[in-house]
Amino acid sequence: MEEVLRELPKKASEKHNENKKFFAKLRKKPPKNLDYTMQELHEAEFKRTDCLTCANCCKTTGPLFTNADVERISKLFRMKAQKFIETYLRVDEENDYVLQQTPCTFLGADNYCSIYDVRPKACREFPHTDRKKFQQISNLTLKNVAICPAAFNIVEEMKRRIK
Repeated sequence: MEEVLRELPKKASEKHNENKKFFAKLRKKPPKNLDYTMQELHEAEFKRTDCLTCANCCKTTGPLFTNADVERISKLFRMKAQKFIETYLRVDEENDYVLQQTPCTFLGADNYCSIYDVRPKACREFPHTDRKKFQQISNLTLKNVAICPAAFNIVEEMKRRIK
């Protein structure tokens, strides 16, 4: 996995323009069965991919925390929401709550998440490749293929299937 993660940013960069053009076409005229195809590709990839061998998303990026996420997670810690925010989060340029640091504070050395059952919505849905109206999140997907080997593989297979 280390080798895959070392090469991933370079491979994603080499495919960036090709992917950008593909997503532009997809946004203009998405196939009728796109959501079904994406669900199928996502499920197939995650039968082969074990996130616990990677956790690159947790090591290199931080999720957005919604107010509901803050409330839910702060309850786990028996903290007031404001104290949780002060302890773990900061407000980014877009006025969203994000982690103060990466790798994620809640990621263990074994790649397990200490708050997995109450993790943020963004973490539960990452890499967002099974999302409805997938064509609407192409900018996010372009970023995620450089972080997540599974997202990279899904996009490559998607390009083969959808001409």
